[in-house]
Amino acid sequence: MSELKLTHIDGSGSASMVDVSAKPDTERLAVAVGSVLMRPQTLRLIADNAFDKGDVLAVARIAGIQGAKQTSTLIPLCHPLPLSRIAVDFELDGDADAVHITAEAKTTGKTGVEMEALTAVSIAALTIYDMCKAVDRGMRIEAVRLTHKSGGQSGDFRND
Repeated sequence: MSELKLTHIDGSGSASMVDVSAKPDTERLAVAVGSVLMRPQTLRLIADNAFDKGDVLAVARIAGIQGAKQTSTLIPLCHPLPLSRIAVDFELDGDADAVHITAEAKTTGKTGVEMEALTAVSIAALTIYDMCKAVDRGMRIEAVRLTHKSGGQSGDFRND
């Protein structure tokens, strides 16, 4: 087994941005998921679009997309990427009293879009919390994780 190395640490132990200039451009895709758990009444208000602040899921979708586009300014050593696609989708789950979030990010470039997909899910979840906190401060953001990535030297990854 090869030795695992942190890629954002240089030989002297300092943080550094990875040099990707020699890598070829390839099509890259990443999918991330996460959930916001809440009281049943809160989920019902979201489903009925009954918040004075507006359509919770529409605002969270736009926030997630914006978050993905801003990833390199939020995460210090991320490369800025030209996203060719970012999609944020929601599933209302009455059994779990949760909003499940899925984000897909796509680019053609020298480095992957995992952080953009994860950022989209995180920002969408935080937006749901922000819009609903007046009625449910006990909401929990859980299980944000990468479920799939493809493209690049490391190949495909699945964590379903």
